[in-house]
Amino acid sequence: MPAITYVLPDGTEKTIDVPIGMSIMDGSVRNNLPGIVAECGGGCSCATCHVHVDAQTRALFDEPAGEETDLLEFLDGADGDSRLSCQLIVTGECEGIRINVVDSSA
Repeated sequence: MPAITYVLPDGTEKTIDVPIGMSIMDGSVRNNLPGIVAECGGGCSCATCHVHVDAQTRALFDEPAGEETDLLEFLDGADGDSRLSCQLIVTGECEGIRINVVDSSA
């Protein structure tokens, strides 16, 4: 299982092992990490799992689909590093990546 570091909204970091095939969102929710609300449960319909990922990390994941792009377009605080964590599926190459969690509960 790749170790993923979540940089939480308060600046603290939590590293957890996330199984291959699970989403970054599921890894956070299953470990009760703050920031990712995931109201839709991973259906790419609410944008409450907003995270920021750097360019090197983005390259490890598929390009965003139209639904994700549409949601991010209207999301406050979204920028070029924004992704929805429900759409980021962990692979073996994800070992050691850092995910910056945006506080979706605010």
